[in-house]
Amino acid sequence: MLRTLVAIGGFALGGTTAALLSGGNPPHAQPAPIVRHAAIQADRVAVPQTTARVAVAQGLILHPVSTILAVPARMQYGDYRWDDKGVPLGRTWVRVDLKSQIISVFRGGDEIGTAVILYGADGLATPTGKFPILAKLKDHRSQTYDAPMPYTLRLTADGVSIHGSNVRWGYATHGCVGVPTAFAAKLFENVSVGDDVLIVGSAGASSRRA
Repeated sequence: MLRTLVAIGGFALGGTTAALLSGGNPPHAQPAPIVRHAAIQADRVAVPQTTARVAVAQGLILHPVSTILAVPARMQYGDYRWDDKGVPLGRTWVRVDLKSQIISVFRGGDEIGTAVILYGADGLATPTGKFPILAKLKDHRSQTYDAPMPYTLRLTADGVSIHGSNVRWGYATHGCVGVPTAFAAKLFENVSVGDDVLIVGSAGASSRRA
């Protein structure tokens, strides 16, 4: 059964917020029970254009949104959804919600992917703001932390990126946005250098614009 749309900051989202972890908890919180992504139907939900225009004006999204993925239950760490069937060609852009721990990928006005994320904690907060993708590095490895970062999408000159991670309870990043590796591969294939990423934050996030 399709979950009721959840309104956050005036923007009603389905795929991006109907899949929230309980209360927008940080990465160390116990995730809520879910229906696995394999059982989710490939449905879409239309977003009222008045709502979308208000969200753009408030800086909550980069462009008007027409449809979002219908996620009927909360996703768990490591789960994701990707469905671009029937979505017309258009520029891809990304929205990351740190409070909700959700990433949303849009092609034009249609959401084509969503996943639960990890983000920075313990004094290494993930920055918020609008960032262009500066580089794509498929097999990158962090020199600072000597750790693999597959399908890296670099967002800042000092290394903040979206990349494949072991997204599980109790884990965090050193400021990057960690997504399931299979999802990261799909995202990597569908974005280009210069595409925009909007990161909206929680009280613990730092504010920075590239």
